[in-house]
Amino acid sequence: MKERAQIQLLPDGRRLYLHDGPIDVILEAFGASSEVRAAYEAAGRRFVSLLDELCAELAILRQPVTRESARPAGTVAQRMVAAVTPYAARSFITPMAAVAGAVAEELLAAMTRAALLKRTYVNDGGDIALHLEPGQQFVAGMIDRPDRASLFGTAVLEASQPVRGIATSGWRGRSFSLGIADAVTVLADGAATADAAATMIANAVDLPGHPAVFRVRARELAPDNDLGDHLVTQGVGDLTAQEIGAALDSGEAFARTLLQEGLMRAAALHLRGETRIVGLPLQANPVENPAGDRSLTDA
Repeated sequence: MKERAQIQLLPDGRRLYLHDGPIDVILEAFGASSEVRAAYEAAGRRFVSLLDELCAELAILRQPVTRESARPAGTVAQRMVAAVTPYAARSFITPMAAVAGAVAEELLAAMTRAALLKRTYVNDGGDIALHLEPGQQFVAGMIDRPDRASLFGTAVLEASQPVRGIATSGWRGRSFSLGIADAVTVLADGAATADAAATMIANAVDLPGHPAVFRVRARELAPDNDLGDHLVTQGVGDLTAQEIGAALDSGEAFARTLLQEGLMRAAALHLRGETRIVGLPLQANPVENPAGDRSLTDA
């Protein structure tokens, strides 16, 4: 287990990289050097067993959440279930929709228990958990396509705000999507909550049955994945301006519902160069980091 996990300081000497199977994490802590060192050691200790813990409960985590569902024992798995449960009555969803955000939160919790830090981010493949002490801020870069470096804008997150999680989903990302959004970035109170919300909003940006949308049963692409026979988007052809607008309308309406229910704080929805923003003000144009803050990250 410990031999498989990779844990190393990146060449910049500031960020820690952790890799194990499908998990790729980059994290950075700010504070006294002794506290940062203690935080990194704590993150490493917690990381080495995370994947094994999740794999031990995959049979539960790949099943849709219902009232009759078995409940997992692990802390990360429990966080995943809690994040997706609000959606269970309205749509298909499994705890795997929140796995990256839940892992990021778990590592962040280990760090903040072990050390006194001014601020910290844990970025698990684009899903980010944040810690901010009073007076601190993060500048988060938002992308309009997960498959390329395409900075769309920024969100300045203050400690006084409730946002502590950022997540992005879309059919161009590393996970499957039922919708056609190029990217949906969500700001929420936690990373697992943001992860689940981004997944569901991205699914809602859709044109069901449209001939220009190429879909394949998830099982044909990955036989053991949690989506089974659900059709996942593998390509999107030409769309008219009206069709793009209709798909975004659907996603925006769902995002506003989640905003009203307190399941997110803000969302940016992207499709074919068009953008919809819901919730807290976000800067919709790329800007330089005004404070030279090294915490600029891609959401």
